[in-house]
Amino acid sequence: MTLETAAAPPMSVRPRLTRLAIWNMCVGFFGIQIGFGLQNANTSRIFQTLGAEVDSLAILWIAAPLTGLIVQPIIGHFSDRTWGPLGRRRPYFLFGAIATTIALIFMPNAPILWMAAATLWIMDAAINVTMEPFRAFVGDNLPEEQRTAGYAMQSFFIGTGAVFASCLPWLLTQMGVANTAPEGIVPDSVRISFYVGAAAMLTAVLWTVFTTKEYSPEQIDRFEAAHEATPVPTAAPGGQTAWAVGWLIVGAALFVAIQTIRAQAAALPEGADDWRLAVGKELYVLAGFVAAFGLLKLLAGFMGRGGRSNGLTEILDDMAAMPLTMRDLAWVQFFSWFALFAMWIYTTAAVTAVHFGSSDTTSAAYNQGADWVGVLFGVYNGVAALAAFALPVLAKRIGKRGAHAVALAIGGVGLIGIFLIRDADLLWLPMVGVGIAWASIVSLPYALLAGAVPGRKMGVYMGVFNIFIVVPQLVAATLLGLILNAVFDGQAIWALVVGGGSFLIAALLSLRVREVAR
Repeated sequence: MTLETAAAPPMSVRPRLTRLAIWNMCVGFFGIQIGFGLQNANTSRIFQTLGAEVDSLAILWIAAPLTGLIVQPIIGHFSDRTWGPLGRRRPYFLFGAIATTIALIFMPNAPILWMAAATLWIMDAAINVTMEPFRAFVGDNLPEEQRTAGYAMQSFFIGTGAVFASCLPWLLTQMGVANTAPEGIVPDSVRISFYVGAAAMLTAVLWTVFTTKEYSPEQIDRFEAAHEATPVPTAAPGGQTAWAVGWLIVGAALFVAIQTIRAQAAALPEGADDWRLAVGKELYVLAGFVAAFGLLKLLAGFMGRGGRSNGLTEILDDMAAMPLTMRDLAWVQFFSWFALFAMWIYTTAAVTAVHFGSSDTTSAAYNQGADWVGVLFGVYNGVAALAAFALPVLAKRIGKRGAHAVALAIGGVGLIGIFLIRDADLLWLPMVGVGIAWASIVSLPYALLAGAVPGRKMGVYMGVFNIFIVVPQLVAATLLGLILNAVFDGQAIWALVVGGGSFLIAALLSLRVREVAR
């Protein structure tokens, strides 16, 4: 049975789908992860090539989490309310993929640093437009008993797509394409990788768009009517005001504190060794984010009292009424993605400096190390693709939350292992642990969530859920540089140790997630 069942007589439950139907449904994620894989493995390299210092990498990456924070809930909200010739979610797959393809082609050709940073912003927005509805797509179309397998299939394609993307520069180098270039120029091996990745991404997403169908909103409502145990969460209209002032006060207090510390640092004598010198402008972004969230809640509260309802009030009301399972998972996601973002930002700088002994982006040693990081990222993604098949089996035996905790703990040990192992040839060993954690992060939390939220709000809740991916990335982008400079003398390798500890905290928190059986 495939999704052509969507055209059959009325059904009260979602039918089981064939493996081929699930495969077609998830192929697009192969393309999405090619885009993410190229971005994650090569963006810091491009930034450093264009003149960025190591301690400024985090703030340059801040475009990615900020974009996701804004885009994903909005796309989720509107995809719940979309229905047309291409269905409910597929229009977002298509147009997001086209925009991502264009950004991938331009990224390695950015002539100056600010243009590369702006392209990252655009590219991440486009990837988010494509990716967010894919999570809801699986929840929409699969019955509860197949959702773990469906998200595991997404995990498989995420792994294989990232392997392909991460290894592309290294493979092209082995084929004779130059992996070094004059100062300020991105090597041909990286540039051509982005071109190949752009074509592969668009092809994969088009495959899913044209080989799958979707259930209509009316059918989704019938399916949900059969699950009375999962009511639609609601929040009191205008209930945003209660917390709005608190968020505004915290944001203002952060701004004043940052301003005061930076003024004190400016008054220190030249050559002083003081932690206040490490407080950079990027912390203003964190203060601004907190205050802006307070303003949004205040605005939504006023609108709610006036009886008005729109996308903003509905999204914030849905956030206030999120299910308990989602609240528990939020903390797990925070520490998981803080660890991942630390790895994505700093692995290239750490491995090239510690294991290859060079931070000079024009040197052969640096570029050899950067290529090796691409291979290491390919290793963890390849392991994730294989681990995806084992996760449903493990989850059936010890539960989804138990399986997730085990995977995260293994990932934590892996990240710390990069610091402990100083032989570059052996760094693939800790990446095996990271790969197991990654396979679980991109599947089990979504399987847990899909069973806890109503189908007609699947998109908005998947979008809101991704806020708990974005916020830790924002925190990492604003605080990691400060932590490294203030505590670890700017050594990027310590960011990976901090990330490993964050994984271990997430593993403990996973054990307290309340599962919902449907």
